Amino acid sequence: MTSTIEVAQTITTLPDHTQLPESDGTFVKNLQEHPQSILLTDSINPILQRRHPEGNYCIGQDSGIYWRLTDPPERGAEAPDWFYVPNVPPAIDGRMRRSYVLWQELISPLIVLEFVSGDGSEERDRTPLLRTIPEERKPGKFWIYENVIRPAFYGIYEVRLARIELYHLIEDRYQLVPANERGNYSIAPLEVELGIWQGRYQNVELPWLRWWDSQGNLLLTGAERAEQERQRAEQERQRAEQERQRAEQERQRAEQERQRAELAQSQLEQLRSQLRAAGIEPQV
Repeated sequence: MTSTIEVAQTITTLPDHTQLPESDGTFVKNLQEHPQSILLTDSINPILQRRHPEGNYCIGQDSGIYWRLTDPPERGAEAPDWFYVPNVPPAIDGRMRRSYVLWQELISPLIVLEFVSGDGSEERDRTPLLRTIPEERKPGKFWIYENVIRPAFYGIYEVRLARIELYHLIEDRYQLVPANERGNYSIAPLEVELGIWQGRYQNVELPWLRWWDSQGNLLLTGAERAEQERQRAEQERQRAEQERQRAEQERQRAEQERQRAELAQSQLEQLRSQLRAAGIEPQV
């Protein structure tokens, strides 16, 4: 029987994020994937900052999650296009994480998202881990997420089809999350929804994967929030200018009324003078 001390010694000898490769040498297959990840991170950051005011959360973008020690090491890792882990710091000992090492943290991501470049079979592969030594086939991505990494939510975004499948881990099995009345998919722990937004981001018009709040309001990027504030400030400036113009018009009308009253009074005085000159005392 293995003692607790022996287990502890084994864990301490396992490599950490500084000792494991941060890349397997492959490259992103689709030019939309990188801005797509930035869009997701940028727009949800205010939500996560309110949820974690101390800053203890980690977001990975095409970064490795090590779930098993293998040779070579990168065979024991998955690199989701986007993932979020609550209650872990983004840096360790003053260094940004090179990867997320599951046996070091023991905290699963809340959300993992994969952007499909092919036909989606890789992201839906449920092939289990088959131990056939010396040759060992890597299990399917879906199986790894469902049985080992175990994020509460696993999303498959088919970029070409602008379609999402979102799975929720319930009783150790992934269940499809149905779309709500807005066509979005609810992620209740964060009080957000995931859906498709057709619009222009950076310099291209495409369907993009985006977040909404639970009331159906689109979560904006920093640039969108700044533009919204600029438009609001411009609207306030225009309203102030309209008020200034209305006040000026009122002032001009009042001045015209004053001048008309002065002219009428002057004409009346002239008439009185003419009547007196004719020996008639004016009655008014």
